[in-house]
Amino acid sequence: MKSVGIIGVGLIGGSFGLALRKAGFQGPILGVSSARSVEQAVALGAIDRGATLEEAAGASDLLFLSQPISGIIETLRKLDPLVKEDALVTDAGSTKQAIADEAKRSLRRCAFLGGHPMAGKALRGVAAADADLFQGRPWILTSDIDHPFRKWLAAFGAREIILDPARHDRLVAWSSHLPQLASTALASLIGDRAPEAANVAGPGLMDTTRLAMSSFDLWRDILATNGAEVSVALDAYIEKLTALRRDFEGEFRKGGEFARSLRQRD
Repeated sequence: MKSVGIIGVGLIGGSFGLALRKAGFQGPILGVSSARSVEQAVALGAIDRGATLEEAAGASDLLFLSQPISGIIETLRKLDPLVKEDALVTDAGSTKQAIADEAKRSLRRCAFLGGHPMAGKALRGVAAADADLFQGRPWILTSDIDHPFRKWLAAFGAREIILDPARHDRLVAWSSHLPQLASTALASLIGDRAPEAANVAGPGLMDTTRLAMSSFDLWRDILATNGAEVSVALDAYIEKLTALRRDFEGEFRKGGEFARSLRQRD
């Protein structure tokens, strides 16, 4: 792997470039993004220079697609005539089945490996990029094909997990998408019914509504491409809220056990 193209140089794409450099990657890193993002990424050292999609695809051994999901899918539809035949295309999309299906339809001349780094920040954009963003975090891959790319993930300090696209989407509906919607619903409810509660809010409300500040522009594609699994999780959550009314003590016990076990994993 001698050259890399990053398509979408935001928080994740910029952090990927910085992580490569910190891990010792010496080859050229090209970035395809807005002029402002490219300028910031070059200044940070996340990429060497900006390029068109055609130039980056034709010059890169690895293409890292770190756009919104709809952008990743649209890029996949364009790539096949542009890529090097021995290249690997990977992505950072938050859902995997729709992306994997499009890659299977569209890519013939190169390999594809779906990916999802489980890392992020409250801030968006390449200005918030961090070489250590992936340290200790899960990086989900959709197959275990042998490729040097995986050695770089290990060098980042990421924890590789292999999941097929369907299982990935099912699990992240619970671990990521449901927490987002629960936080959004809680903040929206209090804003509707008791906005004056903000005057007596403590850290608990701040913690539980943090995710509600996420942009719907980011989440629109996630919910659109994982709607069935999200609906299952939401239905179960509504049932659990009803069960909580019937057995506060039992649900506190079960919830506490899971929350403690979750923190023991870190």
